[in-house]
Amino acid sequence: MSTETANPKPMLRELSLLRRLEWRVRHAVENVLSGEYRSAFRGRGMEFDQVVKYEFGDDVRDIDWNVTARLGEPYRKKFVEEREVTFLVVFEDSPSLQFGSGAVSKREALLELAGLVMLLGAVNRDRVGYVHLSPEGSVFREPVRGRGQILHLAATLLGRPAPALSAETPTAVPVPWKLLARAVPKHSILLWLSDFPPGPAPEGWIVLQRRYQTMGFRVDDPWDRELPRGELFAAFDPTTRRLVTLDGSAAERAAHAAWRNLRETAWQALFPDPLSRLVVSTEENRLDALVKFFHARMRASSRHG
Repeated sequence: MSTETANPKPMLRELSLLRRLEWRVRHAVENVLSGEYRSAFRGRGMEFDQVVKYEFGDDVRDIDWNVTARLGEPYRKKFVEEREVTFLVVFEDSPSLQFGSGAVSKREALLELAGLVMLLGAVNRDRVGYVHLSPEGSVFREPVRGRGQILHLAATLLGRPAPALSAETPTAVPVPWKLLARAVPKHSILLWLSDFPPGPAPEGWIVLQRRYQTMGFRVDDPWDRELPRGELFAAFDPTTRRLVTLDGSAAERAAHAAWRNLRETAWQALFPDPLSRLVVSTEENRLDALVKFFHARMRASSRHG
């Protein structure tokens, strides 16, 4: 996994797009998410400080049972408040993301979602970094702080070329999970954006879930959810790099339904908590979906706080 230095001249087109999105993100933070944003990420401090005597009114979930048993009286773990959130955006740029039955491809929508999250971090003075994964290799950008640096960082991600759809380009995306486990500090937010095809959990995923707060974002094309009705129709399959013709037969629809069920089963196995996964359609407003997602996390946090 290579590390790049900041590009002093980020793409003007991507920066222009991000600046147009920025005022919408800032409005959402100030008027919709308000000051409760951090409660979406386990609001209380997560860094262990020391063990202290348990006192009436302390959270029983913090009791250190090993120390309590050894000393014969209750002791609890004390945590220090985290002053910032660190985001690591992991963008898995697979060829399948280049499919789009409408005006927007899945890749375009997923990149916009990644940009919105990075802007959210900038508005809230968090640290943001990313890993871009493609069949050609991976690039790691260290987390940075500050509006200007995060805008430039996001522009480099949005400006990355899509994987070539040629016979020489591999379809699989190698993911360096073991290296990701050391990429950012413990308790950071690891946001995995991918097409998430059916398959088993990657090696090392359990370790990452223990080390980080993990979330998954996916974008679906309408055809992912249901094949179009009608007679013969053609579509370009970016994973096989060929034009395919479908007739809408019962067999094809049954095969599509089976694939969809396998995909959902694998997706939910990766992210068992419904509040750790987000699926957005290419036809939906990505910022609205993101705000609803964080609102749901904040409500759940306040109920369990």
